Amino acid sequence: MKTVKEVSELTGISARTLHYYDEIGLFPPSKKSEAGYRLYDDKALETLQQILFFREFDIPLKEIKTVMESPSLDRTRILRMQREMLVAKKERMERLIASVDDILKGDNRMDFTVFTKTEIEKMFQLMFDSMPQEMRQTAIGEFGSVEQWKKHYMEVVSSEDMQKRYAKVVEWYGGKDAYLATLEHPISKEVAESYKKREDAIRQKLLAKRGCDLNSFEVKEIIGEYGFVMKQVCQMKEEKGLMLSVAQSYRNAQCRQAIDRQYGDGAAEFFAQAIEAFYRD
Repeated sequence: MKTVKEVSELTGISARTLHYYDEIGLFPPSKKSEAGYRLYDDKALETLQQILFFREFDIPLKEIKTVMESPSLDRTRILRMQREMLVAKKERMERLIASVDDILKGDNRMDFTVFTKTEIEKMFQLMFDSMPQEMRQTAIGEFGSVEQWKKHYMEVVSSEDMQKRYAKVVEWYGGKDAYLATLEHPISKEVAESYKKREDAIRQKLLAKRGCDLNSFEVKEIIGEYGFVMKQVCQMKEEKGLMLSVAQSYRNAQCRQAIDRQYGDGAAEFFAQAIEAFYRD
């Protein structure tokens, strides 16, 4: 058993910090001596090491406590989680070092990378796991194998152009972690179908206001509802960037033709203008 002083000397964590961790229930001592001094065994030191790993990424103590207390996470899963975080950080550091080296060589090229190789692999796996079986088989048939499909995905998502696009998407979600969390917990097929029907109903209501001023309350109320629905569907923090992209997509030739076929000539442009009038500053 080790005392607070010994643990402090071993880890570099101050005694005051150890006392605070105990007070908030994050890292209680294994037992207390008859005199009331905190004592820690080897298992407790392993727990402290895991806490320090999380602190390395500036994760709030409250969130660390939630993870450590989760009944679904055992020591092995926590270590695997921390390993993934460390690998991602290592890749980020390597990119930064490479960027500095390029600058020293006179090649002042900016690094637009948003997701690391490890994160892109995770994104592919999440996409693969949630994809309907028939769609998955179609893609495998197109690429020849899962490995070739994954290789293509990695190359596309790693490109500078795609990383710039993802930077905007991540901003809409309020951060990379929030975006990845959404990928891990997508809405169900039934819920998605329900939102799709609601989106169609919103478009029909908006179409009925086609002769109104775009800045009128009637039009703005419908666009506000449209934005709320899209925000819920995509589980994002702010919908403005997404909605402006939706407006832009209505002007894409293929999308415009499909929308105009369903809602009448000029509907796509009207939808785009109504959205832009609501969200443009």
